[in-house]
Amino acid sequence: MDNISRRNVLAASVAGGLFAAATAAEAQSPNQIPQPSRAPGVGGTDPGPRNLMRDRQNPDILNPPSTDHGTLPNLRFSFSDSHVRQESGGWTRQITERELGISRNIAGVNMRLNAGGVRELHWHKEAEWAYMLYGSARITAIDAQGRYFIDDVGIGDLWYFPGGIPHSIQGLGPDGCEFLLVFDSGGFDEDSTFLLSDWFKHTPNDVLGKNFGVAASLFGHTPDPSELYIFKAPVPGPLSSDQISGAQPVPQTFSHRMLAQEPIRTKSGTVRITDSSNFPASKTIAAALVEIAPGGLRELHWHPNTDEWQYYIEGQGRMGVFASAGQARTFDYQAGDVGYVPYAMGHYVENTGDTPLRFLEMFKSSYYADLSLNQWLALTPPKLVEAHLKLDATVMSALQKEKHPIVPF
Repeated sequence: MDNISRRNVLAASVAGGLFAAATAAEAQSPNQIPQPSRAPGVGGTDPGPRNLMRDRQNPDILNPPSTDHGTLPNLRFSFSDSHVRQESGGWTRQITERELGISRNIAGVNMRLNAGGVRELHWHKEAEWAYMLYGSARITAIDAQGRYFIDDVGIGDLWYFPGGIPHSIQGLGPDGCEFLLVFDSGGFDEDSTFLLSDWFKHTPNDVLGKNFGVAASLFGHTPDPSELYIFKAPVPGPLSSDQISGAQPVPQTFSHRMLAQEPIRTKSGTVRITDSSNFPASKTIAAALVEIAPGGLRELHWHPNTDEWQYYIEGQGRMGVFASAGQARTFDYQAGDVGYVPYAMGHYVENTGDTPLRFLEMFKSSYYADLSLNQWLALTPPKLVEAHLKLDATVMSALQKEKHPIVPF
């Protein structure tokens, strides 16, 4: 015990036995412990208390690049730090402007439904856009003209339900599903949706009887809404068995196969863009699925129409954000993290791992738009660019008139 430093005692008390053992081992090799010093004579050591695991996950917060400056708000939050609501049919957690204060335009929900698990029939004021992360699900809805929709969706598929449209989600076999939900308001709250069972529980039985043309005594048996929010049910049969005979389907599908799209390709990655031009139902959310090879870069760019909300699916990356007035910050991300870029701020995303980096870019907009720094300079008179930046002739000749969202290297 005498050989354990105060720092390691504090770390052990916070993280438990396994982490304490790892920390003690690191104490024998101090160079392996990250310190808030990016160069000799800059910064210093951190004797603790500290969270080494967090420091390792966020190296560009602990040691920001020398180009970082100013006091930009936090642009990162992890679903791992979100409260998990557990129910009989699965679980859910959310990131809204309450968790990520800058996120005023978009909120996100990460949901898991076990096989047969049902997200109760419901609706909400906000539009709902979704990306399937795992497994498969059956989704249903109707529109205001009384036309019905039903489809099975799998990994890489999307759906979009406009605000006010009632719908449901059910996990299929063999292991249900997991998906990301995106809502076109940062103030959305997953716990404040309009639930079918809640309405029944708060409507007099005689009114229900009059509405459905049956005896009032047939009502009053609806389970409490807390039992049904995400509940277990039998796995449904084939899609054909759930079709509504004699009913008219919606003319415009609420689902889309994003992975079936032919991507924009470079040697270093791909980008698939989905907005109302190829998924007409999606009126308020546009998105891009980005994959970057190790060492690759989502080029320096900005978006001229709205904020960007990101969800990291796989790999490790870092994002540098330029906010004008000499302000810039760098953030690190990994699977399950959410990133945010306020409207019109310049940024890049770099793959810092040794596996592909995959993430979603989402926008509260009917259309996707970005502006490339490289392309802008290439399409500006060279003398004017040289007068601004004093660039070498080699740099000027390397400027690209065609946009390459993933820098080809």
